[in-house]
Amino acid sequence: MRRRTFLAASSATAAASLLPLSAGAQTPNPLLAKWTGPYGGVPAFDKVKVADFAPALEAAMAEEIREIEAIANNPAPPTFENTIAAMERSGEALERVGTIYSIWGGTLSTAEVRAVEKEMQPKLAAHSDRILQNAALFRRIDAIYGQRDALKLDPVQKRLVWLHWNRFVRAGAKLSPEAKTRVAQINKELAGQFTAFSQNLLHDENEYVLFLNEADLAGLPADVKAAAAGAAADKKRPGEYAITNTRSSVDPFLTYSSRRDLREEVWKTFYSRGDNGDAYDNNAIIQKILKLRAERAKLLGFKTHAHWRLQNNSMADTPEATMDLMMRVWPSAIARVREEVAEMQAIADKEGAKIKIAPWDYRFYAEKVRAARYDLDLNDVKPYMQMEKLREGMFWAAGQLYGFSFVPVTNVPVQHPDVRVWEVKRGPEHIGLWYFDPYAREGKRSGAWMNAYRRQESFNGKITTIVSNNSNFVKGAPGEPVLISWDDAETMFHEFGHALHGLNSQVAYPSLSGTAVFRDYVEFPSQINEHWLRTPQVLNQFALHYRTGQPIPQTLVDKIEKASTFRQGFDVTEYLASALTDMKLHLAGDADIDPDAFERVELGKLGMPNELPMRHRTPQFAHIFSSDGYSAGYYSYLWSEVMALDAVEAFREAPGKLYDKAVAKRLHDNVMSVGNSVDPREGYRAFRGRDPDPKAYLRDKGFPTS
Repeated sequence: MRRRTFLAASSATAAASLLPLSAGAQTPNPLLAKWTGPYGGVPAFDKVKVADFAPALEAAMAEEIREIEAIANNPAPPTFENTIAAMERSGEALERVGTIYSIWGGTLSTAEVRAVEKEMQPKLAAHSDRILQNAALFRRIDAIYGQRDALKLDPVQKRLVWLHWNRFVRAGAKLSPEAKTRVAQINKELAGQFTAFSQNLLHDENEYVLFLNEADLAGLPADVKAAAAGAAADKKRPGEYAITNTRSSVDPFLTYSSRRDLREEVWKTFYSRGDNGDAYDNNAIIQKILKLRAERAKLLGFKTHAHWRLQNNSMADTPEATMDLMMRVWPSAIARVREEVAEMQAIADKEGAKIKIAPWDYRFYAEKVRAARYDLDLNDVKPYMQMEKLREGMFWAAGQLYGFSFVPVTNVPVQHPDVRVWEVKRGPEHIGLWYFDPYAREGKRSGAWMNAYRRQESFNGKITTIVSNNSNFVKGAPGEPVLISWDDAETMFHEFGHALHGLNSQVAYPSLSGTAVFRDYVEFPSQINEHWLRTPQVLNQFALHYRTGQPIPQTLVDKIEKASTFRQGFDVTEYLASALTDMKLHLAGDADIDPDAFERVELGKLGMPNELPMRHRTPQFAHIFSSDGYSAGYYSYLWSEVMALDAVEAFREAPGKLYDKAVAKRLHDNVMSVGNSVDPREGYRAFRGRDPDPKAYLRDKGFPTS
């Protein structure tokens, strides 16, 4: 029973069943077939038809239920092998179908795909509950859990037993039949609300576009103009320029456009996603989600949804611990914002702008401050930030740390012409495949993320992983390299850190493999991987000028390093505002919440500066309202960054600095390779020799450490 992100909890099935695709005809559904071909089998993306999704999901769910019933009703006494290991073997068909279904929903969405999601998401949630509320199955799991010491299980097997037992208990396995029924109803309702939220957000990202002419482009560098021209051409408006309603298009415009009126229009459109009072408004959906989550938490015996999410499911364990950490950082962050705004306002006044710094001014004037204080113009950096060269730099650094090599392959089908594939090897050994989908397009959700198409496992034969990284870079002019910002380059390395976490996995059981770890630990490997971007070894070899091929000058690198704490007030405050609001929303219990009003009131209590917004305003906060995934868990990025920066200091203290072989081996052996087979607290202590020290985070941001 493998955990999948498209379900509320765990999911998936095994055999390649067949289901009629039309009346009177038995036609094999290609989505149900086992993956064949090289590298242990690959997804048959070239055979995907949207019409096949619903019948394939139905057949795969039915197959898993048959498997689970066979385990639950086994007349033999429960053992690790006939219950826990058997559950690990189940779910393969739904795993395969669900992977492809999720890819289409996230990167190739159409009206047809969205109709399937509306139909199937509640069914998938109900399917998960049918398993997690199977009383006979839980009795077997509970019996094994109760005698786990007497059974002489090894530590990994004990952890797997605990994981399954804990998941069932948290899902309501010990509730009365009536309470179980209501929990299942809530999960089904939530699945529908999550789908509606996501589809509304995708609508606003796809439909709101600002078309410009040449006269509107004042201040924009050539690469941003080229990207806007390409976006307009994609929208069938050649000769014009388009600013699409995604962060990768909006942020460069807000940074460089000298047209304040257009900056304001773009900013308001972007931060109004899901909040326009129309048929695609998300506020009523959020109210329903919060009420349903609060009711479910009470049924499960918890004070709030936040308490349910964190207990026995995170490193933090309690909401109070997360609030303590966030509020330790918050005063320093907003104090730094006040300093940043004062510097920006001084420049605006000196230039005679006669304005008061507003949110649509922050990025624009921050760049003026950067230039004045550090003699650093990021427009001077961007010509060296070629996406493809930086991808090569990611590969090179991963080779130095983990011994990986990346070989491009063309003998596997892909889901879109933009997608490319590499085989990952360690010496002669095949490790896995890495798929790269870098460009924005209609039907693709915004942002950047990693997916595991297949998890590594070894208990039932060696199975290698397939991972992907997905971005939303805007294509430039034909034949021109794609130039990205420094922030975007850090994001590339960050998301690649998740991929490396999956690729390094050396775990027996799929439920413990790769990135299947606590939410506030999963960001640790990605946060730490960002730091290899700024190493001289990567910059000197891969930060090459797109016209001359010359490496980025050391003087420019020195300026970047000197400015490393620049704008940390903005970056930390916009993130923490979202994390704190997430936690406060889910600590409010079953209170009647107007999302817009709650956001204003709570940010007011925190003293949120007026000059910047939350990174994710509530009506567009997909992390917490498109699934349960990061709900009451957006704090995780801070929790993980504390660990990551403490870990970076371990490298810096070593003779080889960030490429020190001994420290890299400890990181591999205790973090990157073990998945969830050890408690992450123990894994981190084994790597670092102690618990993480938050002072490393404060030092990195330039904040006071006492």
